[in-house]
Amino acid sequence: MYYYFVGYRKKYLLIYLILPLLWSCASGSFAVVDVELERNNYAESVKLLEKKKKKLYKNGDKILYYLDKGMLQHYARQYSESSKTLREGERAIEEAFTKSITQEISTYLINDNVRDYGGEDYEDIYINVFNALNYYHRGDREGALVEIRRMNNKLRYLSVKYDTAITGLQRKALENDTQIPPNPNTPKQFSDSALARYLGMLFHRDAGQYDDARIDRDWLLAAYANSPSIYANQIPESLSGEMEIPEGMARLNVIAFGGLSPIKQENVMRIPLPDFRWIKIALPEMVSRRSEIYRIELVLDDGQRFRLELLEDMDAVAKETFKARQQLIYIKTILRATVKAAGSSVMDFAAKETDNEVANLVLGLSSIMAQAYAEVSEQADLRVSRYFPARAYVAGINLPPGRYSFDIKYYNRSGGEIASIRHENMNIKENQLNLAQAVCLK
Repeated sequence: MYYYFVGYRKKYLLIYLILPLLWSCASGSFAVVDVELERNNYAESVKLLEKKKKKLYKNGDKILYYLDKGMLQHYARQYSESSKTLREGERAIEEAFTKSITQEISTYLINDNVRDYGGEDYEDIYINVFNALNYYHRGDREGALVEIRRMNNKLRYLSVKYDTAITGLQRKALENDTQIPPNPNTPKQFSDSALARYLGMLFHRDAGQYDDARIDRDWLLAAYANSPSIYANQIPESLSGEMEIPEGMARLNVIAFGGLSPIKQENVMRIPLPDFRWIKIALPEMVSRRSEIYRIELVLDDGQRFRLELLEDMDAVAKETFKARQQLIYIKTILRATVKAAGSSVMDFAAKETDNEVANLVLGLSSIMAQAYAEVSEQADLRVSRYFPARAYVAGINLPPGRYSFDIKYYNRSGGEIASIRHENMNIKENQLNLAQAVCLK
């Protein structure tokens, strides 16, 4: 009977090791949407996303849907529609935060995928940046400032958000005698955004609120000083001219977005246990997406050229803000995986201790099924929005007031032109914010 049982054990283990591969292939593909994105056909990408949303998003993924669609609408210059969609996303994030703890309990039993997606911190932050731009393009300057203030409030809250939750989980782990290996992804504090402060400075200057504009500029400088791991680039030189525009001149500001925000991949570790058992730990990890963009220039029709400077590495912000939540995920995953493995080991031990052949078989198969359940169910939550940009570049130049036509050109490392965004006959006015925007997600 013992050899009969061993044969069954190997057979069932083989089956259950294959199941995760089948499970992981069940999601929809964004490829058709991404193709139109590569072609800068943003309006078409919105249509395709809407057409395929039932295949691309599960019931618990409505926040992802709002974020992806809202960003594509922004790129398509559907500013009013984008505002509505991103507001829905922001409301959904707020609702997810206050939702019943029922879903949270289930994450300790199965995995984080059983819970409705609640949004990453950087997604919640950047919603307000792009809604501010939506309001600006719609001519609502006050609405733009409200969005920037909302973002700054979120940033202040972010620095203390996870302290209580992480401390509570660590205490629980110690009570259960669970050893928690050091987490190498210890976050560095991110408490301000140069991009938000830059837009706040421009919008306040436009409203004639020069003291508030200077405060935003000073906070921007402080963001660089306080987070050198995120702001590894130099402070844009054009920043020095933003508060002192020569009399009789107008200021043209340009903001250009490039690349795509990071996505998540699964990092799996297996800790071997006796008798063909193991603890599976599956953790999400943020990984950057490759971008062709190396340089961006503003080219006026008269031949003048101005290079845009990197203001904010949004990719780095995404990774750094995720690290705070990653600590929480790390501790919870170890607790959950240890409990699952313990259940399998206990039944295996009981099977060996009994002299009853039927009980031996039942307990042995139950032990195998528990191990298989742990293997299949222990999966990292890889959900994340796909269409935020990876970097924000800026330029600011003084020009005599008048109408100007120009291109914002994106180049690769070899000097080849990737994209050119045309701005035709823009009226550059004195004592007014003249903001041009461009995007290339390649």
